[in-house]
Amino acid sequence: MVFFFFFFQAEDGIRDAQESRGLGDVYKRQVSTQSTGIFKSRGMELSRNLGGFSFDNCARNQFLGQNGVKLPKYRKTGTTIVGVCYKDGVVLGADTRATGDTTVCDKNCEKIHYLAPNIYCCGAGTAADTEKTTEIIAGQLHLHRMSTGRQSRVVTSKTMLSDMLFRYQGHVSAALVLGGVDINGPHIYTIYPHGSTDNLPYATMGSGSLAAMSVFESRYKDDMDLEEAKLLVRDAIRAGIFNDLGSGGNVDLTVIAKGQPAEILRNYETPNERPYRRTYNFAPGATRIFHARGLVCAHFCWQQSCPRGLKCLRVKPLNWTMVMLPWTSKQLSPRTLSALQRLVCFRRRLFGFQIFGVP
Repeated sequence: MVFFFFFFQAEDGIRDAQESRGLGDVYKRQVSTQSTGIFKSRGMELSRNLGGFSFDNCARNQFLGQNGVKLPKYRKTGTTIVGVCYKDGVVLGADTRATGDTTVCDKNCEKIHYLAPNIYCCGAGTAADTEKTTEIIAGQLHLHRMSTGRQSRVVTSKTMLSDMLFRYQGHVSAALVLGGVDINGPHIYTIYPHGSTDNLPYATMGSGSLAAMSVFESRYKDDMDLEEAKLLVRDAIRAGIFNDLGSGGNVDLTVIAKGQPAEILRNYETPNERPYRRTYNFAPGATRIFHARGLVCAHFCWQQSCPRGLKCLRVKPLNWTMVMLPWTSKQLSPRTLSALQRLVCFRRRLFGFQIFGVP
């Protein structure tokens, strides 16, 4: 029944793809027959001849949506990232929860990314977009430092980031809080996914930005010292963690001061530690075995024969460790056993495994 179910699903997927392809062909024919259309305009012709980005798929997707094709939607993301300037530098902060729609995927991820020794960047939005975008710009800044022989400027990294995001017209989901210190002093920038920027003494972004901004607007003051700035950023991140479902986990801080290496305070505060954690201590042999004959156990030993006297499929790597696969012979058909043997033989050719037992 499982195979028939997969077959029907595959057939439905092929049918949907054919319908979408048919609608796309109709759309192309309609566009080609129009004498005065968007693709005949002078600006589009110039952009097509000169190269660059093509937005033909945007019109195509709009046409498909009008004809009943369900288009994929954006996933909701959640984050609280902040940055503040103090007397001698900047302090950046972020929470550590990574979400996929309504699922918490990671409780202790890292959202403060390296760009240069004196510049760091907090990322909100799609995790892959923020990481790859900051990696690309970090490489470009490194080449720029090698070429010019001087320290990277914060405004240079801001320009590179905003130009890159603008080229993709918001389809790279990266909302950034950029902070650093250069010869012109401390700077905090916010960079939006479409490429627009702001230069402010303090900034917040992400789904928990409103809660964090309430803390900044009520308590920020000019020329704060380092401890006051760290306390303010910590409280702003805590406000996002406890008032926004998309934010959570721990508080990460990064302090960048003039003339000093950046101080990365990973897990600066852990407000969500579990007060009680259950531990399991079972004595060996506590689990009863009802069907010992033909059982393939999950026991690891360093002997050539199974210590329980079972007839198992044993795989012996080069370090003489026995690996027992957790299945019973009654649950496996002859075809599955032969396929399993071929798989283990293939792994033996790759990693040097040796087989010396079959159930």
